[in-house]
Amino acid sequence: MTHTLVRRGAGELLGTGFLVAAVVGSGIAAQRLSPGNIGLQLLENAVATGAALVALILAFGPVSGAHFNPVVSVVDRLLGGLTTIGLAVYVVAQIVGAMTGAVVANLMFDLPAVNVSTDVRSGGGIWMAEVVATFGLVLVILGVVRSSNRSAAPYAVAAYITAAYWFTSSTSFANPAVTVARTLSDTFAGIAPSSVPAFVVAQLGGGLLALGAARLLYPTLPADDDIVPHTGD
Repeated sequence: MTHTLVRRGAGELLGTGFLVAAVVGSGIAAQRLSPGNIGLQLLENAVATGAALVALILAFGPVSGAHFNPVVSVVDRLLGGLTTIGLAVYVVAQIVGAMTGAVVANLMFDLPAVNVSTDVRSGGGIWMAEVVATFGLVLVILGVVRSSNRSAAPYAVAAYITAAYWFTSSTSFANPAVTVARTLSDTFAGIAPSSVPAFVVAQLGGGLLALGAARLLYPTLPADDDIVPHTGD
């Protein structure tokens, strides 16, 4: 494993960790600040997550491409932007970082480090929502990086996720690593472990559908076009 790949993996680990800390931590804060008002809690959670995404993508984009999401990395591998070894490093880093972020968020709010969620999120509508959420996320990423304004990617991704919190019934997890990590916190952002497999399948399906749509919409999409610019190997 090259030094550059280690550095990029570290970027994915730290970035995904901060992302999950923002998701889970803002969810806990929202519950405490706005007890009994789920709509306001969701708004607070969504705004904090969107703001964190802008900052994290700007900070880690030059290092690793700021994927923070195994689905994004799988699509990047299929486009030739990552090697198979690179994909493995990214996915492991994302999962470890995400789980660490959830633990840190719990500890910051004086909760047990691991507090397994009991929030079952299941049903056809919710699974469809995860397909739609992930499809839209990957399509937005691919569309923006094919535009003449790739620098807009952090803002486009954050805006989409903030909106998708509201227009999807699942509140747009759209990320297998984040989904797994959210099982570790029995709070506003949590999800029961039994709900995870269906979410992950839906997310992968949405990502692959988005790749197919992108190839139709952007026929010049090159095989080696990385999803988000980063320094080379």
